[in-house]
Amino acid sequence: MSDGIDIDGESQITLTRTIDAHIDDVFAAWTDPALIEQWQADEAELDAFEGGEYKFTTFGDEEDPDDHTVSGEILAFVENEKLVMSWVHKDAEDDEDELIFVLEVLFTPIGEERTQITITERGLAHADAESRIFSIEAWSAALEHLAEVME
Repeated sequence: MSDGIDIDGESQITLTRTIDAHIDDVFAAWTDPALIEQWQADEAELDAFEGGEYKFTTFGDEEDPDDHTVSGEILAFVENEKLVMSWVHKDAEDDEDELIFVLEVLFTPIGEERTQITITERGLAHADAESRIFSIEAWSAALEHLAEVME
């Protein structure tokens, strides 16, 4: 798996990864709740069409006991090409404190059994350097886990 990170201004981050798997399988890993639960969330619901809604929950553990939920709407859905989602994370302690991003995932085939994924996460919260670093680290770890699942 190769990678690249680009911080575009202060409101977005972009990561690029190449995964050794067919584009059909990689796209399914982002849109099939059973597959999402193998690499990204403990519980996943997703309506795989433009205008559909989704909800991903990651359960707390000893280090971080709170459950974390992101939810939103599928803003664009082009099979094996593009997935755009509103990405809303609510703070477990304060229902009114939420982070809102737009997550765009582009899928590009590289030969028969390799897929390049480009993730762009846009949001005002990334004006803060700490937020950008946290998102880069979180997405890098998630994509590494996805690559392991795809093998």
